Amino acid sequence: MKVLITAGPTVEPIDPVRYLTNRSSGKMGYALAAAAAKRGHSVLLISGPTSLEIPEGVDYLPIESAADMYQAVESQIGRHEIAIFAAAVADYTPAEVAGQKLKKTGDEMTLTLKRTKDILGSAREVMNFKGTLVGFAAETENILENARGKCLRKGCDLVVANDVSRQDIGFDSSENEVTLVYPERSEALPQDSKEHLAYHLMEVIEDVKAPH
Repeated sequence: MKVLITAGPTVEPIDPVRYLTNRSSGKMGYALAAAAAKRGHSVLLISGPTSLEIPEGVDYLPIESAADMYQAVESQIGRHEIAIFAAAVADYTPAEVAGQKLKKTGDEMTLTLKRTKDILGSAREVMNFKGTLVGFAAETENILENARGKCLRKGCDLVVANDVSRQDIGFDSSENEVTLVYPERSEALPQDSKEHLAYHLMEVIEDVKAPH
């Protein structure tokens, strides 16, 4: 099958030298891309900036900002049967980007942010994606409740939820512990390396039949 995977953080520019980003290392998304390729799928990895090596046998499309990722996904998703959104995409971006480096002018500076386009939320209704749609939910509280809400609101077949408030899993870690959240049920998976977990997740995702 043809699989589209997003990974990594996005970078939202403030001025030519400063930007807003997040702690995503991209490890989970890259592990999923590697696992999907090993399982014989044709994989397109759309990724924000990371220090990771591109997995063997994977097509790679680098992006920087949330707007870049939206455009890349919109142009490519129709060619794929499975879309897995593992990237940590910025919810907000600076309303204006300064053309020159901002100088210190006082003890405080106010930065105005605007909402970015919701890539996962646009997959069904805007991009008209009919395949299997998988989202990720990085939460710090009410993990299952928030993940199921995301699953239902955005038309996902599955949301992979994890607790990023823990220091031993998630961001920057080589291990993760996730819960598979479907529209009607959930299933917790034991803590494991992101590589092993990714391979198991691909097995699960292959069996999800999108009813769309």
